[in-house]
Amino acid sequence: MTFPPTLPVPRIAPLRAHEHAWLVESRHRTSDGTVLYVRCASCAVRRVDLQAHPHVPPAAASAVFGDAHV
Repeated sequence: MTFPPTLPVPRIAPLRAHEHAWLVESRHRTSDGTVLYVRCASCAVRRVDLQAHPHVPPAAASAVFGDAHV
């Protein structure tokens, strides 16, 4: 049995992983705490965080979204 000639499968280079450096673009208070809209200083992806109490660090309330510019 013979197989038809095929092109090689293209390899997609993975994005370089890095630790995001989140910058707060805006914030507002809600009954659940302070909602922070943040952007990575390096790759410009965005995320929504929630800071439930002023003495507790914010936690991610959404997944990372946007196009990474690495």
